[in-house]
Amino acid sequence: MTVHISPLPDSEAPPDPEGGLGALSTDRGNLPLDSVDIKASITGLAAGIELTQGFRNPFDVPLEATYVFPLPDRAAVTALRMEAADRVIEGVLKEREQARHDYDAAIAAGRRAAIAEEDRPDVFTMRVGNILPGERVTIRLTLNQPLPYEDDQATFRFPLVVAPRYIPGTPLDDSPAGDGVASDTDAVPDASRISPPVLLPGFPNPVRLSISVDVDPAGLPLTEIHSALHVVAEESEGERTTIRLRPGERLDRDFLLRLTYTPQETASLTLVPDDDSEEGTFTLTVLPTGRHRPRPRDVVLVLDRSGSMHGWKMIAARRAAARIVDTLRSTDNFAVLAFDNVVERPPNLGPGLLPGSDRNRFRAVEFLAKLEARGGTEMIGPLTNACDLLRDSGSDRVLILITDGQVGNEDQILAHLGPRLHGIRVHTVGIDRAVNAGFLQRLAQTGQGRCELVESENRLDEAMEHIHHRVGAPLVTDLRLVPDGLRLVPDTVTPSRLGALYPGVPLVISGRFQGPPQGSLTVHGVTPEGTAWQQRSTGVVSSDGTVVSLWARAHLRDLEDRYLTSGSADSERQIVDTSLRFGVLCRFTAFVAVDSRVVAEGETPHHVVQPVELPAGWSAPATPMAAYGAAMPAPAGPLPPAGTGAPPAYAGPPPAAPGSAHVPARARARRPGSAPIPAPRRRDTARTNTSELNETRERLADYLRRLTSTPIADQALLAELLAFLEANVQRLESVGTDVSPLSALITDLQAVRTPLDAPSLEQLWNRTITTLTDFTTPKPRPKRPFWKRTP
Repeated sequence: MTVHISPLPDSEAPPDPEGGLGALSTDRGNLPLDSVDIKASITGLAAGIELTQGFRNPFDVPLEATYVFPLPDRAAVTALRMEAADRVIEGVLKEREQARHDYDAAIAAGRRAAIAEEDRPDVFTMRVGNILPGERVTIRLTLNQPLPYEDDQATFRFPLVVAPRYIPGTPLDDSPAGDGVASDTDAVPDASRISPPVLLPGFPNPVRLSISVDVDPAGLPLTEIHSALHVVAEESEGERTTIRLRPGERLDRDFLLRLTYTPQETASLTLVPDDDSEEGTFTLTVLPTGRHRPRPRDVVLVLDRSGSMHGWKMIAARRAAARIVDTLRSTDNFAVLAFDNVVERPPNLGPGLLPGSDRNRFRAVEFLAKLEARGGTEMIGPLTNACDLLRDSGSDRVLILITDGQVGNEDQILAHLGPRLHGIRVHTVGIDRAVNAGFLQRLAQTGQGRCELVESENRLDEAMEHIHHRVGAPLVTDLRLVPDGLRLVPDTVTPSRLGALYPGVPLVISGRFQGPPQGSLTVHGVTPEGTAWQQRSTGVVSSDGTVVSLWARAHLRDLEDRYLTSGSADSERQIVDTSLRFGVLCRFTAFVAVDSRVVAEGETPHHVVQPVELPAGWSAPATPMAAYGAAMPAPAGPLPPAGTGAPPAYAGPPPAAPGSAHVPARARARRPGSAPIPAPRRRDTARTNTSELNETRERLADYLRRLTSTPIADQALLAELLAFLEANVQRLESVGTDVSPLSALITDLQAVRTPLDAPSLEQLWNRTITTLTDFTTPKPRPKRPFWKRTP
C-alpha cells in the first residue's frame, strides 16, 4: 500500500530527500514522537512498568499521529492515560470495534483522543488525534511483566523497535487495515498495521529515550546484573539496585537485563483471593532438579537463511546449527533443512532421516558452513516437511527452528502446524537484537518445548549450552495437575498443555480457584524410565494483584491460540469477556481515551505515521529513499530447484523520485542485506489498479466542478463531454470497475444528433451532473474486522 503524507503548508520546508524516510522538516522540528520513557520496578521475578510516549505537533494544523511499537510479548497492559495541557483523561478498555468507533467519532468531532490496540502479542498501535499546533500530548501505559527464569538466571527484556517482517500471500482487494508500507494479504490480513515506514541511517536521533529499572530481589539471592546490549549506569542502596540507560541511545534494539541468582530449588503455590468475589488466582512454580538420561532421538533441524538473517545473525545461526549437529549421537537420527523461498538439504544425505554417524554429521556441518542469507521467509513449507519426517518416528521426536522469526503470518503458521505437532517437541532459537519473541515463544509453547533467544555472538556459547540441555530428553513428561482442598475453576489453567519438565527450567502454572484460599496442588508426571514422579506445594495467601493480570494475559493468549483453529463466536465472546473482566488488553479489545472538550472543531487533522528505526545490525536499502520492502521486479527466470544454492535473479530496488513525500508501494516485505525475493506482479497490478481508479475518479471530479459552473450545455459541450467520458470509461474498465451508470449515460449522449429542445437538454444535463456526482462521491466501505480470524 502507499502511505501518503499530506503536503505541508508553504511556511514549512519541503521534505529532505537525504534525511531518511519520513524526514519532514519544519521550523519547529520534524516527527511527532519526541520521547519514550520506560520506568520498570522489578520485584522478585515480576516487573511493573510505566511506558510514557510523548507526542508533539510541529505543524500549523491539528495532528493525528500513528505509532507502531513493540511491548514484551508476555506483558499485561492494564491501563492507559492521556495528558494534554491541563487535561488528564483515563482510558477505558472496550471491545475493539466499539473503541475504534468512539475514537473515530471523537476525532471527527474535534476532540482529543487516543487508542491503543494489540496487533500481535508484542506489536501494538497507538493513535493520538487532534493534537493542537505546538501542543504536546503524553500517553502513559501501565504494564505487568513476568521475568522468565531459567538456569539460575532471570531476564528482563523490553523491545524497542518493530523490525520489518516478511509478508507472504495474495493481496486483498479491500481497504487497508492500517497505514503501513506493506499490503494486506490473505495470509497476513493486517500487514499494513505491522509495517511502519523505516528511518534510514543518518537521520538525526528523532526520539529521546530514557530507561530506568529498579531491582528489588525480594529475598532471592541475586549475585549479578548484566546489560547485554546497552551501556548503563548502576546505583545501589541496600538490597535495591537502580539501572539507568546512558543518554543518547536510539530505539533500534531490545533493552535486555540478565539477573543471575545463586542456584536454588523452587516450589511454591501463591493464592491471591479477589476483593469482590469468592474466587481468586493461583500461581504454582516448580523448578525440577537432576539431569536427563540420553535416549535415542529423531531430530530435524530447520535453519532460516532468508535475507533478514544477513550479517552476524547468519554466522551465529550457522554456528548454532553446527553445534546442535555435533551433539548428536550415533543412536540418533537427524535431518537438516535450510530455507528461504526454497528448501535445501545437504547433498548426498538423502531425503529422509539418517543416523548421526561421524560421516553424516560432517557432511551436514560442511553444508551449513556454506550457507549465506538470501531471499524471503517462506516458513510453512519447511516446518511442514519437518513434521512429515518425524511423523512415524518411534523415538523422541524433536524439531529445532533457528530464525529471527521476522514473519507477519504468525497466526497462519501456528494454525497450520498445531494439528501436525502431536508428539513432536519444538524448540525455537531466536537470533536478533530485535527478535520476534512473541511468535517464537508461542511456537515453542505449542510444541511443548523451549525458546532460547540470542542477541549477540557473545551470548551464543551460553545459549547453546542451554539448548543442548533442552534438546535432550526432558526430566518428566505427561504432566497433570491434581488439586487437594483447592477448587479449580474449569478451563482457566494456563498453559492449557503442561508440556514437560527440563533441567533448570521452572514450570509455571496459573489459574483461577473458587472458595477459600487454602489447599495444595500436586504435579504428577512420568520419568524417562517410566516411573511415577510428583511434587506437592501447599498454598500461601498473598495480596499481590499482579498475579491476577499476569494470569489473565497468559490465559487470553491460550484462548486466542485456540480461536485460531475454531474461529467461533463463542470463543471470541469468551476472550472479550475475560479481557474486560480483568482489565487486560488483548486483540479483541482496545484502550480508548476521549477528551470531552472540543479543541479542533471543523478542522481535519494532518495525519503522520511515525517512522521507526532500522534495527541495529540490519542493512539499509540500496536506494536512499526507497521504502523498506518496496515492490520488486519479477525474476528473470523460475526459482532454482532445491539444492542449487543459487538465489533468484534480482535487478535491485526501483528508484524513488527525488523529494518523494510518500512511501513507495510495496507488496512483499524484503529482508535487508541480501537479494530480496521478487513480489508477484499481480500485487503490483492490484496497487496500480487502485491508483488508476483514484486518479480517474479525481479527473472526473475536476470535470464535474467545471460542469456545475455551467448553467446548461450546448452542442459543442455535449460533444466534448462525450469524448471525455468515453476516454475515462476505458481507463476504468481496464481496472475492473463497474461503469454501467456511465456507460448508459454515454449511450444517451451518443444518440444526440440534432439540437435538443430545452426541456430534454435540461433533463439530460441534470442526469449528467447526478451520475457524475454519484460516481465521484466516495462511498464508505464497511471496515474489515482484521483482528478476527478469516475463513
